Amino acid sequence: MTFPRMWKCWGGGGGVFLESGWVVGLILGRVGVEDFGRRRQIRCVMMAKKIAYRGKVQGVGFRYSVRQIAEGFTVSGHAANLPDGRVEVFLQGDRDEVEAMEKEIGESHLASFIREVVGEEVDAIAGTKGFQIQ
Repeated sequence: MTFPRMWKCWGGGGGVFLESGWVVGLILGRVGVEDFGRRRQIRCVMMAKKIAYRGKVQGVGFRYSVRQIAEGFTVSGHAANLPDGRVEVFLQGDRDEVEAMEKEIGESHLASFIREVVGEEVDAIAGTKGFQIQ
């Protein structure tokens, strides 16, 4: 089966465009997808989440470690230092993948640097690919 180049996926964060190669990994019954060529629909659970980590999280390789953790999950997003000393992590993808990665960060060696975690679901960002350090 071949998939079209672009899909429109809806779910936790509203409409977001995804490359079909990434959607293929999510297609097994969990992604709400509309194929613009064939007007086909497949259901899914898509979400985006912004998580702020407070503690000794800047200057210790926190963002780079989060990027390494992201390589084991089908998510996209970024990690960025905030002016107040926190690190913000933005994740989007399949709900199970986002939640599993958030849990993995909290159970990894990074846990010793974290004093507080505040997360919230947010709108997905169209065109986000891969995981970036900002």
